[in-house]
Amino acid sequence: MTHDESPTARALLLLELIQSSPGITAERLAGRLGVSERAARRYVGILREAGIPVESVRGPYGGYRIGRGLRLPPLMFTQAEALGLVMAVLDGHHDSADPADPVGGALGKILRVLPEAVAGPAAAVRSLSTRHPEPGARTPSPETTAVLVQACAGHRRLRLGYRIRPGDERVMEVDPWAVVVRRGRWYLLCWSHTKNARRVLRVDKVAGVEVLDVRAVPPADLDPAEMLEDHLSAGWRHEVEVVVDAPAEAVAEWIPRSLGRREAIDATTTRLVGSTDEPDWYVRQLTAIRAPFRIVGSRELREAAEALGRRLLQAGT
Repeated sequence: MTHDESPTARALLLLELIQSSPGITAERLAGRLGVSERAARRYVGILREAGIPVESVRGPYGGYRIGRGLRLPPLMFTQAEALGLVMAVLDGHHDSADPADPVGGALGKILRVLPEAVAGPAAAVRSLSTRHPEPGARTPSPETTAVLVQACAGHRRLRLGYRIRPGDERVMEVDPWAVVVRRGRWYLLCWSHTKNARRVLRVDKVAGVEVLDVRAVPPADLDPAEMLEDHLSAGWRHEVEVVVDAPAEAVAEWIPRSLGRREAIDATTTRLVGSTDEPDWYVRQLTAIRAPFRIVGSRELREAAEALGRRLLQAGT
């Protein structure tokens, strides 16, 4: 149990433990959850506040169980509530898409008893990855995310209000292709009819959504993860060109695709092409390369590399 799991994820796991082991003690619950007994009792309180009849018996043979003769109340989640639950668990528990994981198993049971119209979008979002969230990553509105996921699945065009920056909102029509989560940030991959180009939009910046009665079919060769990584590596202020004395397969192990496009010059040499707004940060990422390399451009990137080299040399004197 990792320390970054959300209370929602731990409460779900605690419910699973009580159901599978009636009479389980607070001490055992705490041990299984990797928390203090006080925290375990707090998660029991969360379940009770949600209307789940968790009973406790004192004494040497006491513990927690679901109340005798009682059943869990019907799961009457709205679509937005179900999706909000999944998104909260994803934010704090990164194996929740794995049915073999206890939290993943508990979440799967909930989704299986929900109506398809509610469970479908939630299950689609559950399959996404949110590993290693970036600092400042914002979870978008469950209601908005539910509409976007459904539009992708139903192949329906959208009219969006999109906040470019505070006080600057644009209206655009898009064909939605996929919702992708990368390091805690949620993106909509789409074709913008307003710009007549592919676009990657931040879901947390979508201010309004209208589903249009127009069919929108994604490209047959669409690779959502690849499209997102290509987008993240291009379009920034300073161009990047780095030549690495290693084959492209090796460079792929050291440098993520989001830092640039890898082009094989020959069997033993690779060119890395991309862009960045932060040369100092980018140069630090290049230190992961375990082979000789040369920074061809830009000037700002070379200057950042020289400055980093001087600092390292001074640290060694």
